[in-house]
Amino acid sequence: MTADLKRRACLASLAVGPSAWLGLPGVAHAGGQLEEPLVDSVRTALRTSVADLAPPEPVFFTTEARIVYLRWLGTMSERLRRAKPDWEVRRDFLQTVWYESKRAGLDVSLVMGLIQVESAFRKFAVSSVGARGYMQVMPFWTRAIGDGDAGKLFQMQTNLRFGCVILRHYLERERGDLFMALGRYNGSRGKPPYPNAVFAAQRRWQFQDRAAEA
Repeated sequence: MTADLKRRACLASLAVGPSAWLGLPGVAHAGGQLEEPLVDSVRTALRTSVADLAPPEPVFFTTEARIVYLRWLGTMSERLRRAKPDWEVRRDFLQTVWYESKRAGLDVSLVMGLIQVESAFRKFAVSSVGARGYMQVMPFWTRAIGDGDAGKLFQMQTNLRFGCVILRHYLERERGDLFMALGRYNGSRGKPPYPNAVFAAQRRWQFQDRAAEA
């Protein structure tokens, strides 16, 4: 059996259903990125990536693309209603997740799954190791690539921007290996429980535009 097949078998055997994460109590379950030295070129690139938080307004080049987005928004809104009952809060959150995920070149459903596992969609979640917010970003990142104000990690767009940029950074470090990148994000590189939980949660947030198929 190849290493890839072994990994997939291990993930399947340890699968955690997404519904289990939705019912978790008010505790942050992950967010243990380890502080590592960054070469100057990488530090500069990451600083640039998190700077200048423009309003998260999705841009669409065709009417069809905008319609697909609106269908996605409606579908995800219904799925997220239990965690975020207020429509405007839910809409702003989903719009920002979409914007920051696309900006970082990440699958939106993956980012939603990661947020579900990390914080159960709680804006002010704090882990036992001090990770903060929706994507459980460690405060050292604000010193390394931000302005040093860790309090900003409780701001929605700042937290999602940092989280997506960090995950993209880890994905590049792992040469596109998402399993290893997720482990690095969690501080458990090479161990299957966390990546497996994110992959399982991701399935809840995948979107299939059935209207376009009709």
